[in-house]
Amino acid sequence: MDEARYALLKADVDDLCQQVDQVYARIEARRSQFVNRAESLDSMGYQLHNLYCAFEQVFEVIAQFFENHIAGERYHTDLLRRMRLTIEGIRPAWISEEAFILLDELRRFRHFFRHAYVLELQFEKLAHLVEVAVQLRDVFRHDRELFFAKLKPSK
Repeated sequence: MDEARYALLKADVDDLCQQVDQVYARIEARRSQFVNRAESLDSMGYQLHNLYCAFEQVFEVIAQFFENHIAGERYHTDLLRRMRLTIEGIRPAWISEEAFILLDELRRFRHFFRHAYVLELQFEKLAHLVEVAVQLRDVFRHDRELFFAKLKPSK
């Protein structure tokens, strides 16, 4: 990969990762006041939903930059699965197996949240997902650094 393409991709990803960080800041702000009340559950659920959507925007940029778009019925699942794959001669894996497992849990919640119009959120499940999100933050940061280190053009 030449330096200009690398710089463009890194700038796009860095910009989107700032959005991921903004959602994390909202989660952290709500975490200290997170209680088993509908308003608190709804607020945290919304932020966890937004967090996965922000991650997915990063994945879309990676997929479009290197291979192609992903379409179809299993779009969200296929996009996440593809991010853990090394595509020989094209790009290294974007995420590790550890990140994949954590992200897949958030992906499943995003799907539930998006389609659960009248179901009530459960405090224990959301508290667990907040811990998943917190754990994911450092894993994702590490995976991102590794990805760009592998792609960086040598001078």
